[in-house]
Amino acid sequence: QVQLVESGGGLVQAGGSLRLSCAASGRTFRRTAMGWFRQAPGKEREFVAAISWIGVTSYADSVKGRFTISRDNAKNTAYLQMNSLKSEDTAVYYCAADDRFDATMRDYEYDYWGQGTQVTVSS
Repeated sequence: QVQLVESGGGLVQAGGSLRLSCAASGRTFRRTAMGWFRQAPGKEREFVAAISWIGVTSYADSVKGRFTISRDNAKNTAYLQMNSLKSEDTAVYYCAADDRFDATMRDYEYDYWGQGTQVTVSS
């Protein structure tokens, strides 16, 4: 079992930055793939970024060049640095984890999910 707790969400103006954190507990974090997903009101949940346990990353086209996913295995924590935020980035952001090698973009391949943190970008 893995427990995930997100933090770092909030209200920010367009063009600003936020860093989300996802603290994991319950098992060996080092061999866990981590992902970030988001869901805006009235829309389906969508992939944002993922990182494998050896640090290979993948990003949605909509956030490439603006968002950076990283992890600190010593702290059992994954991060999502979000820069140049846009109003369309407004959503609830979820952290996900799975006992797998690759940084999958498919939400159904993640077994563990956090409760989510709200990010609101004002224009």
